[in-house]
Amino acid sequence: MTHSELPPPPPLAHGAVRIFALGGLGEIGRNMTVFEFDGRLLILDCGVLFPEDSQPGVDLILPDFSPIADRMADVEAVVLTHGHEDHIGALPYLLRLRQDIPIYGSRFTLALLEGKLREHRIAGTVNLISEGQTLQIGNFGLEFLAVNHSIPDALALAIRTPGGTILHTGDFKMDQVPLDGRITDLNGFARIGDEGVDLLMVDSTNAEVPGFVASERDIEPVLDSVFLRADGRIIVASFASHVHRIQQIIDMAALHGRRVALVGRSMVRNMGVARDLGILKVPGGLMVTVDELTGLPDDETVLICTGSQGEPMAVLSRIANRDHPISVGPQDTIVLASSLIPGNENSVNRVVNGLSKLGATVVHKGNALVHVSGHAAAGELRYLYNAVKPKNVMPVHGEWRHLRANKQLAVSVGIDPERVVLADDGVVVDLVDGKASIVGYVPVGFVYVDGSSVGNVTENLLKDRRVLGEEGFITIFAAVDLIESKVVAGPEIHARGLGLKDESFGVAVDQVRTVLEEALVGGVTDVHELQQRVRRQVGKWVNTNHKRRPMIVPVIIEG
Repeated sequence: MTHSELPPPPPLAHGAVRIFALGGLGEIGRNMTVFEFDGRLLILDCGVLFPEDSQPGVDLILPDFSPIADRMADVEAVVLTHGHEDHIGALPYLLRLRQDIPIYGSRFTLALLEGKLREHRIAGTVNLISEGQTLQIGNFGLEFLAVNHSIPDALALAIRTPGGTILHTGDFKMDQVPLDGRITDLNGFARIGDEGVDLLMVDSTNAEVPGFVASERDIEPVLDSVFLRADGRIIVASFASHVHRIQQIIDMAALHGRRVALVGRSMVRNMGVARDLGILKVPGGLMVTVDELTGLPDDETVLICTGSQGEPMAVLSRIANRDHPISVGPQDTIVLASSLIPGNENSVNRVVNGLSKLGATVVHKGNALVHVSGHAAAGELRYLYNAVKPKNVMPVHGEWRHLRANKQLAVSVGIDPERVVLADDGVVVDLVDGKASIVGYVPVGFVYVDGSSVGNVTENLLKDRRVLGEEGFITIFAAVDLIESKVVAGPEIHARGLGLKDESFGVAVDQVRTVLEEALVGGVTDVHELQQRVRRQVGKWVNTNHKRRPMIVPVIIEG
């Protein structure tokens, strides 16, 4: 979205706070928000977005750092709400612009981040924070609040400046009986609300879902029944960061006398970190290696792996494609213990169908309560609005339907609709004298990581890749004598991905020769113009005769 209707933002008024997102609005992923006061910047989160089928060859999608690239010296710190990839995954790329930016995060968040920084050979300046802590960074006074989420040590953040107080929920829900006993700090939210919140920035992911999200503990009876019914192995796919879910599986395995193996590099790494920090508790003798597990009876084993989102290279996808040493059959039970991230539906369905074809019983959120969301539903969001009573609201973390649904929730509890700001990535919101309003737009886009390349993949290149993948390509070679105005070699036409043999292009070859000869006799000597005429002629022929629009690459040389 270009937002051509919005002007560039004016200079920030004295005493005002500016907020703009470089990713994370109108999408699920690559969360990154910049707060500005008195010429200084505070960054909240720096995450990645994972590519869809329409972005072939792309590994990751980053926030667009360009609006702040020349202001890195103004950055006071990066504060991380929690350790999910869509909140920390892009930080190594930001640190390439300035490596000594102070980074603040909770214990588990920093433990996951430090492994990531090591992979990128970046030292990083990390600082440990925890709930209940207050901190002054420049003109930004920070207070951290505990919140429930689908990962340990998640935090909400109050930002106090002379220009106003902003409360950001981070990703949160209100589980009243969480597995780790760490409840969302409703007292803290209410207390800060009583002090006065000028802008509340609220997680919108489940704004369309009525009521309250079920507790993590509600899953346990369902898992128990799965373990009771399973005759063979149980393979559980989960997010590699969902320590609470892995803890439930480990506890259930211990109860039913099964041994557990972790499969997948990220799963092994993250659970090792959680175990070292004492967050994941594993009974002695329960964990074994995959090799050791193969020597045990199937009804005494559990594998916990990655791949709950249908990622092509993850363990579960490879098992479904028979491209992994682990194979499954009719005696095996597969549990997908996660929700679907929007955009992954087709990938997950392919995995479920592949596993079902192999005879396995597949248990997933669509047929059993094997996962609960980490994001607050409508009832919890209304509760929050009433507890905080903010002057202004800005829905965040969600696609546009989620942001709009969250706005309606805010309005339903009495918040003035004129004080609910719906913004997109790059849209600049200023908080001036207690009123939040849109003041302009800074151009932002998608930054694609493709192997070692960062930012070199463009939308045009992705379009070319889609054409190549869907329609194939045709190359045409010819040599011409511009002085004699004649074709001296070729034309030759070769095709790939169209299902057509080269000899089927006989008519097209004659047409290309005619087009070239007519152009040369007509005085055309520009090679680019000759290539364009050939491209148009071949495109017309293949579309008329075969209803295809392949990529066409003409190569005309002077003979």
